[in-house]
Amino acid sequence: MNAALQTAAAYSWRILVVGAVVYGVFSALGRFHEVASAVFLGLVVTAMLLPVANLLARLLPRPLAVAVALIGSIVLVLGVLSLIGGVVAGERAGLEQEFGDGLARIERWLEAPPFRMDPKALEDLRGRIGEYLSSHRSTLISTALSGVGRLVEVVTVFVLALFCSVFFIHSGDRQWAWFCKQLPETARDRVTIVGRAAWGTFTGYTHGIVLVAATNAVLVGLALFALGVPLALPLALLEFFAAFIPLIGSPIALAIAAVVALASKGPVVAAVVIALIVVIGQIEGHLLHPLVMSWAVRLHPVVVALAVIGGAIAAGVLGAVVAVPLVSVLWSAHQALRRARASTQTKD
Repeated sequence: MNAALQTAAAYSWRILVVGAVVYGVFSALGRFHEVASAVFLGLVVTAMLLPVANLLARLLPRPLAVAVALIGSIVLVLGVLSLIGGVVAGERAGLEQEFGDGLARIERWLEAPPFRMDPKALEDLRGRIGEYLSSHRSTLISTALSGVGRLVEVVTVFVLALFCSVFFIHSGDRQWAWFCKQLPETARDRVTIVGRAAWGTFTGYTHGIVLVAATNAVLVGLALFALGVPLALPLALLEFFAAFIPLIGSPIALAIAAVVALASKGPVVAAVVIALIVVIGQIEGHLLHPLVMSWAVRLHPVVVALAVIGGAIAAGVLGAVVAVPLVSVLWSAHQALRRARASTQTKD
């Protein structure tokens, strides 16, 4: 009985320490979210572009290879965004008419069986929405102005992330070696093992989640285009970014696509899009994630769900995005240290 209590006590304090560390990390992310976002994005960019820069460095000087990789990626992203902006601008006039007709169809659909809503109730709802917008015009304007300030923060985060990624890609290994030299000699080997395992897991997760997100976006874009849903390309891009939040990101993005389909094409096409949510969710959960992510992240789905929800509660959207790679990195570091101890004990 005493041995069982001692074992339980030993595991309990370890769990409490890990929980306190995780809580502290997410609290710091929430309090310094701009800096945390910039560093995280810088690490993501480094994980994606470091192989490209290393390949170019075989032909070019290292600084020039880093510049070509970064500038090329920026041009690619801006090109995609300009393409999407051109598509939206080109479809604007038709979209206004299509959405207007779609809202009228939705009203007729709600007035018909089985809903049988009173037309006066729908008119009253439209009137209330108009009154709300007119009475809260000043609030909406102030919100838009605060949105401009938010845009400045976003641009600042991206600039800082780009600044960090330049140095991470160019000389990240030397920076890590310098950091390890500042530690006591007794801790250097363990920190080196942890850092190597953590970076390998983070790189694998980043490559995997980008591949999963790109596959989801292509599937969604093709399906919406085949169904004739407007804004198929922007909705596919939304699906790409939403896939970075495991479990909940893709359903939210596809729910927005279903609303667009309902307003533009009616309930039948919207029902098909909802069925698409189920199909793509099954493909992502049972095919893409096991095949692409299993070699990089070995976490149970329950752990992933708890990490996403806990991260969202602690630090909002940033916490939801960072939670799974953070837990994966911690777990891989623990596994690497355990293997190193086991190897040392075997040699002894």
